[in-house]
Amino acid sequence: MLNLSVLLEDAARETPDRDAVVFGDIRLSYSFLDQVANQVANLLRSRGIQPGDKVAISSPNLPYFPMVYFGALKAGAVVVPLNVLLKPREIAYHLGDSDAKAFFCFEGTPELPLGEMGHAGFQQVEGCEHFFLMPASLATTESPIEGAELFWAALGGQPSTFESVLTEPTDTAVVLYTSGTTGQPKGAELTHFNLLSNVMVSDTLFAKTLHDTFLVTLPLFHIFGQTCVMNVGMYRRATLVMLPRFDAKQAIGLMVKEKVNMFAGVPTMYWGLLTDDTSPEDVAAIRENINVAVAGGASLPMEVLKGIKEKFGVDVLEGYGLSETSPVASFNRPDRPTKPGSIGLPIWGVEMKLIDEDWKEIEGEGPGEIAIRGHNIMKGYYKRPEATADAIRDGWFRTGDVARRDDEGYYYIIDRSKDMIIRGGFNVYPRELEEVLMTHPDVSLAAVVGVPHETHGEEIKAYVIRTPDAKVTEDELVEWGKQQFANYKYPRIVEFRDELPMTATGKILKRELR
Repeated sequence: MLNLSVLLEDAARETPDRDAVVFGDIRLSYSFLDQVANQVANLLRSRGIQPGDKVAISSPNLPYFPMVYFGALKAGAVVVPLNVLLKPREIAYHLGDSDAKAFFCFEGTPELPLGEMGHAGFQQVEGCEHFFLMPASLATTESPIEGAELFWAALGGQPSTFESVLTEPTDTAVVLYTSGTTGQPKGAELTHFNLLSNVMVSDTLFAKTLHDTFLVTLPLFHIFGQTCVMNVGMYRRATLVMLPRFDAKQAIGLMVKEKVNMFAGVPTMYWGLLTDDTSPEDVAAIRENINVAVAGGASLPMEVLKGIKEKFGVDVLEGYGLSETSPVASFNRPDRPTKPGSIGLPIWGVEMKLIDEDWKEIEGEGPGEIAIRGHNIMKGYYKRPEATADAIRDGWFRTGDVARRDDEGYYYIIDRSKDMIIRGGFNVYPRELEEVLMTHPDVSLAAVVGVPHETHGEEIKAYVIRTPDAKVTEDELVEWGKQQFANYKYPRIVEFRDELPMTATGKILKRELR
């Protein structure tokens, strides 16, 4: 019997008074966090949520996230974390596709009104029965959204003790949405064992102290932040310093103030830290404390890797993984030489190989598509047996990422799934954008590709053929896209063309467009 909520419960038993979460002036102990999670579990049970039911959450890096995440797990429910940048249409899709019964949503800010958008999406989904609004201010006593129940009011009167549901290791703990390489987002089912084993192995890869302090700036709705920062942090009884949105100056200020010794980020975050005009005093303070820097999400440019080492005196260790692999699959391990530019070696209990399009193994250097097998591989895509069968064969998961391998077994990513774009560490899948763009009355055909960008790695560009006599401008189409897509997704660049390069069968030649 196994429940991932043991991460919080064990820390609350062992170090009840230690700061678990720091957010601004708020400091919450492990015992307090565990008690609130117990109240969440009791609330869910009182509303008829059964083990195996789905509970969605939309929250930036705030204390609310672990409260709801572990509360739902304690109740035996399945957590469905949602990207906070989703728009109502996208939220409704995720709630409906996951069969979510309850939805916890942060109120947001005037710039990002999560609560309004979340409630609008919730109202479109008949099967989602409960909406809890997590207010931006603790002083809020009346819901600013009609029909939305306030989180703290709902918890009122709920007991602060709860006996966690004993789940099986193979039971689903989290459903994480990913588009794979094409089409609508799919929910990857990760089990309690997937996630717990990935935490325990990841813990062996990072240096540790008696009391670690992690900066939590990777979004917790993403598997990288969830496993490698929040869950590894809980496993270590670390103090998690929350930063809802990455800003280099704020990050540096928190690293100095809280004596942060572990930082995990995507390349754009490291670029921000490197290019910030940090004072010599702050640089010295960070150099004194920092002993772990981890990068993932996209390849880290060599100049950035070197620059971070020179500025802060720490080696950035790169790894590789996907939502479907819980996520860590390979890493530059501490017991072996680090090779800059490499994603390292497979972690303990995980195998990697290179395959061709027909699943046949490629020997030697490659290149070939990475396939992975081990304790970290998802159960499958929720309610999508065909997509699961396409992705997993004999326990091997095909990633869509092309790599080469050196004679010591280190892997190097050289290409990605043909069309996927990685913008600022977020995966963007062109087909979804193309299908929605073509719903615009003035758009006849659209092809979306990634183009190089200095800070985001890639920027999203749409090549568009207009309908006859259409007058829509680039700025108008960009503005329209803002209303349709999450902020990281919409095309920033639009180029109108009379025709697009195509194969004889009518397939757009995106390689030429790139």
